[in-house]
Amino acid sequence: MTATTDEPGHDHHLQGYAQILQEVAASGRRLTREERESRRVLGEQAAEAGQPLRSLVRAHLAATRAEWPGEVAAADAVLAAVEGCVDAFIEGYERAQRLAVRQAEAARREFIDDLLYGRSDLGRLAERAERFGLLLSHGHAVAVAQGPEPYDDTHPVTRQVESALIARFGDRSTLLTTKEGRLICIAPGDQNDVLTHFAKQAHAATGGGRVALGRPHNGAGGVVHSYEEALGALDLAERINLDDPLLRAADLLVYPVLARDRQAMADLVESTLGPLHSARGGPGPLLDTLVAYFDSGCVSARAARQLALSVRALTYRLDRIHMLTGCNPADPQHRYTLQTAVIGARLLGWPEGEG
Repeated sequence: MTATTDEPGHDHHLQGYAQILQEVAASGRRLTREERESRRVLGEQAAEAGQPLRSLVRAHLAATRAEWPGEVAAADAVLAAVEGCVDAFIEGYERAQRLAVRQAEAARREFIDDLLYGRSDLGRLAERAERFGLLLSHGHAVAVAQGPEPYDDTHPVTRQVESALIARFGDRSTLLTTKEGRLICIAPGDQNDVLTHFAKQAHAATGGGRVALGRPHNGAGGVVHSYEEALGALDLAERINLDDPLLRAADLLVYPVLARDRQAMADLVESTLGPLHSARGGPGPLLDTLVAYFDSGCVSARAARQLALSVRALTYRLDRIHMLTGCNPADPQHRYTLQTAVIGARLLGWPEGEG
């Protein structure tokens, strides 16, 4: 008898099933190792063909009814064979699915590595990017979040941030991934709201982690450029002790410009701030005073609160700096030189890192 089912298109995946049932019913034997393996292979083929598992199971049950032997005594053996065949078939199906998932994850990780490191042919990279929802012919910006622990694609923090982005924006041609323990979001350059929301969610999910946003740039190379800008902003914040939870590379461009000629910057720092070495307690307290003063927008009351000083004590320190360096922090003509020297001191780790 030929098995007939109400599930069209599954004849190939039921190949040999009716014969197994007939032989088991006749002999009462169990499934052989070869029969189980043949079911696993068919299960893998069904998964690779994209057949839905639910309909495949229904097809097996329909074939069982169609081929059911009339002998009541063989019922136990036939049911055991059905259970074994379906179990082996599903095992093969799931094995193929796991392999497909691993291959997809490997392809995704390879693409992320090539994209963020600028490897691979740019034309080929652009083609691969479309599979992940990115059109590299347009401008993109990259946000990088760094928390107290490393994160990977399966970390609960990663899933939490991803869910928040999908719930808010749906599919907006963005890509969320991880690299070297950091969360990374790549979005079209004209969708700053996506990256801002990512920054907010990542900051909360990581328990106060810091997020840096690179500037938008065009093409596949633009993603690398934006990513490197974001990493540079994180590194800069670490070096000069920036407290801001959100760093925009566009707001920090002065720092790499100033640091480009390290020797010239070191000369400026030493010639401008070097006299602070003669202050009681060394240059540290007075340098901290200048940092707070400039960070507060040159508002004495705000800087005093930041340093836990009275305004009078802060004014005394500023006067002391004026006397030692010859530069008056309150004088706009002197302020630029002093502030540039202070930025250089923070970049160079002066005075601890001098020399």
